[in-house]
Amino acid sequence: MSKNGLVVDGEGWFIVNARESRWKDEGPLGLYCTFEGKRRFPHFGINITVLEPGERIGMYHREKAQEAFLVLAGACTLIVEGKERQLVAWDFFYCAPETEHIIVASGQQSAVVLAVGARGRGVGGGIIYTVCKAAGRYGASVVRETTEPAVAYAKVWAELPRSKFVKYRRGWLSEDD
Repeated sequence: MSKNGLVVDGEGWFIVNARESRWKDEGPLGLYCTFEGKRRFPHFGINITVLEPGERIGMYHREKAQEAFLVLAGACTLIVEGKERQLVAWDFFYCAPETEHIIVASGQQSAVVLAVGARGRGVGGGIIYTVCKAAGRYGASVVRETTEPAVAYAKVWAELPRSKFVKYRRGWLSEDD
């Protein structure tokens, strides 16, 4: 148990409720729960992300690993291969390796998104943050292509507090909790 919620760092199976787990506040990149402690899951990453209107899951990018996203609540704009697509609750987006993409919460509505990604991004070149005009309209594009997260997220990270861990707050996952 951390001061901000449950953290599991052991091996073997476990059960933890997202509302009891530790969350991270990434400012304009939303709030998310990874269910992980210092020891990351070896084969895949998984998180629940809560986005307020206009917040985005990250910066427009492509990577060597596959990812998948399921919108659990609300509405999002998916920018995939430079084109905008609208997603609503229960829409599923499978993202094959090398597919450029990003998700942004739409207009006046928040969104809750389940994201799963294969580990091993460093294999064969990892992640590349690319320039995209459509993503740029949402503040989700880099100015110049880079493979460095510190460059891609420099402005966002500079404006965040040193510790971004927070406790779950009532209402993030549903109105009736």
